[in-house]
Amino acid sequence: MYGLSTIAVILVGVALFWWALWAVLALARRDVVLFAFLLVTGAAWGLLEWQLIATGSYAVFALLVLPVVILAPMARVITEYERGVLFRLGRQKLILGPGFNFIFPLGIDKVRKIDMRTFTIDVPKQEVITKDNVPMLVDAVVYFNVFDPALAVTKVANYVQSTSLLGQTILRSVLGQHELDEILSKRTALNEMLRSQLDAPTDPWGVKVSAVEMKAVELPESMKRAMAKQAEAERERRAKIIAAEGEFQASEKLAQAAEVIGRQPSALQLRYLQTLSEIAVEKNSTILFPLPIELLRYFDAAAKEKGKE
Repeated sequence: MYGLSTIAVILVGVALFWWALWAVLALARRDVVLFAFLLVTGAAWGLLEWQLIATGSYAVFALLVLPVVILAPMARVITEYERGVLFRLGRQKLILGPGFNFIFPLGIDKVRKIDMRTFTIDVPKQEVITKDNVPMLVDAVVYFNVFDPALAVTKVANYVQSTSLLGQTILRSVLGQHELDEILSKRTALNEMLRSQLDAPTDPWGVKVSAVEMKAVELPESMKRAMAKQAEAERERRAKIIAAEGEFQASEKLAQAAEVIGRQPSALQLRYLQTLSEIAVEKNSTILFPLPIELLRYFDAAAKEKGKE
């Protein structure tokens, strides 16, 4: 069985190896300040431990907690879609990239992780009074992402909440300057206007607004009924115009046909025969023969001459 001194030597050796490995990794990342810190603290701790081992003090086991307290919190893993803003003694030091990173322990360094992916904010429904005094409820969606993590941490307390509140304000302000018909018909242009006006004040926060989309526009029931009546009247107007244009075009064609038949009277008889053949196809039991108006005029003239005699 190993003695307590032998176990202490093994544990101290493992801890010193772990400390040295951390120092080598810090040097490989060209962090000279952190390397010097690990080198000095590791050497001081190792010398203290060897003295305690030499004296046979049990305090050597208590001091084995120091490597865990100091070295374990030094590791920071940043995912690919994140960036870490490093503060050293309260001052912004640098931006940590994705991967394995080292920081000073014992509260000297603090890291604030910022998500760089695109966020989606569902702007709550806002009551808007349009330029033509029509009340309505509008909700929208805002898409944005952080392009500068340092600004997102140092210039605004909560960039997500601040962007959402600013979006609500700008939504009411912009839509209140337009009439209802413009809001309903020019939604794409208004979305771009909302995006540009929301993107300008969020740039100092390190936030880039990529798109703003109005999801729905809710109108009062009375306004819906009025718009339905207007649409119905508009469709009736178009139907009457189309019918009138059809009658006008048909009259032009009939006039041209009458002119052709007037030059060739036999064409009218051919038209009669064609009509009879079309009626006969249907196998009707009754066939109506057209009586020319000229024939009636002939009998009328004959009757008048007979009356004069």
